[in-house]
Amino acid sequence: MRNSTFWAVALATTVLTTPASVMADGHLQVVDEPLELSIHLHDRRFTYVDDWPVEQEAARMTGVSLRNATAGNTTDSEEAFNLMLASGDIPDIVGGARFKDNANRYGPEGAFIPLQDLIAEYAPNIQAQMDARPEIFASALAADGNMYFVPYLTDGKYGRAYFIREDWLETLGLDHPQNVEELHAVLTAFRNGDPNGNGEMDEVPAFFRNWEEILRLVTFWDGRSSGSDTYHDFHIADGEVRHGYVGDGYRDGIKHIAQWYAEGLIDPEVFTRGSSARDYLLSNDLGGFTHDWFASTAGYNDSVAEAVPGFSFQAFPPPESISGVRMEEHRRIPIKPEGWAISYTNENPVETIKYMDFWWSEEGRRLANFGIEGEQYTLVDGAPVFTEEFLAQDGAVNAKLNNIGAQVRRGFWQDYNYEIQWSNEHALRGIALYDQGDYLIDQFLGVAFNEAEQDVYDDHWISIRTYMLERQQAWILGTGNVEDEWDDYLAQLDRLGMTEVLAAMQSAYDRQYGE
Repeated sequence: MRNSTFWAVALATTVLTTPASVMADGHLQVVDEPLELSIHLHDRRFTYVDDWPVEQEAARMTGVSLRNATAGNTTDSEEAFNLMLASGDIPDIVGGARFKDNANRYGPEGAFIPLQDLIAEYAPNIQAQMDARPEIFASALAADGNMYFVPYLTDGKYGRAYFIREDWLETLGLDHPQNVEELHAVLTAFRNGDPNGNGEMDEVPAFFRNWEEILRLVTFWDGRSSGSDTYHDFHIADGEVRHGYVGDGYRDGIKHIAQWYAEGLIDPEVFTRGSSARDYLLSNDLGGFTHDWFASTAGYNDSVAEAVPGFSFQAFPPPESISGVRMEEHRRIPIKPEGWAISYTNENPVETIKYMDFWWSEEGRRLANFGIEGEQYTLVDGAPVFTEEFLAQDGAVNAKLNNIGAQVRRGFWQDYNYEIQWSNEHALRGIALYDQGDYLIDQFLGVAFNEAEQDVYDDHWISIRTYMLERQQAWILGTGNVEDEWDDYLAQLDRLGMTEVLAAMQSAYDRQYGE
């Protein structure tokens, strides 16, 4: 049941002026005559679809329609982009998943045009956000100082949290674990105490849908597993670019994670069960603790309630580390490395930037986030509210929106109110709990390499990351010993070029952020 308190939140927008002309019904019109532009927009889940209802509505409102010209038939966005380049036929608009690196690599080479002047003159809605959030947009700049793509800005602060079975705690007479020692004791009790009451020792105390989420646990030993999911686990400390997988806290954390795995406290199938772990283990009353998304994980309190009487899976504060720190590494990065650019082949750059600006206007932003008024949502006191009929349709809300062309990786400004509306009371209570505790850490928004830095990164990083992930799995599975191998591990990283990669990252970071 939806909580009406949250549906009255007004849509936060910044519209300083009205670009282009205005149609009789008040919708923004970009061109006097209909204009068709070609587009390559690729995500692993979709390519651009000409007849998405949201795109059809945008065409009606702006006069600009897009024709799909996405290259190849692949789920790999990088492969699709390379196929497009190889064809020599670059569409008017190019974008999609993890597009930032390609925009900032090939923009300076002439594939895409700089956008700052066009935005300043013809895109007041985008410009308003650039003025209000200069530090965010600085992260989108290429090494030459130009902006080659309109980014996708996310909204909201919190993404994931620690969840625990409160009904199991109650059954066993336990309290929420306040530190890492108490967490170990609770997971041990989950393993031994038969909290699901079936007389079998079949509980899985800790489980994770993505095995790399296990690495969050290194923070309990003052390590770092991640500064950013998007930027390969680099982070900033005292103005220096660092990587989480080389610190003493990481080493000690991996040692203890391996111990917990050997003790049967972590899902023995964590490396193979995959994304089905959460659904299977919770639906069968087997899983006890995880780290996962607020909204979707809290949703199991509703979906599993009938099958598992008394089921209660709630977010709780991060347990204190060995030094007393409560840390939540994961946060919603405010700017994604996604969006879209105008290619050098585009003969209508002014009209195109006006069209892109439409998606940042009040009406365009609402269309991008919520779909079509009267179909997916209605306005209540001026704010978009999903209809009960839309929410009741089969499928996840995100997937249903993607299917009509909303919440896709164009350059737009997300509205967190869209997610609040399908977050249940358990998720909202957890978000409020984390907000009160303020457990988030500083984020790393990435860098743009110049040619020399890019060469260093390309020459070394893939082999470095592959080696680090291989050792992680070996240590956790017990086929290696992190303490015995640590010095050799660091030496091998040095041989693979870790020092050079960090130097290239630091050079790019200092240039981009003025450190």
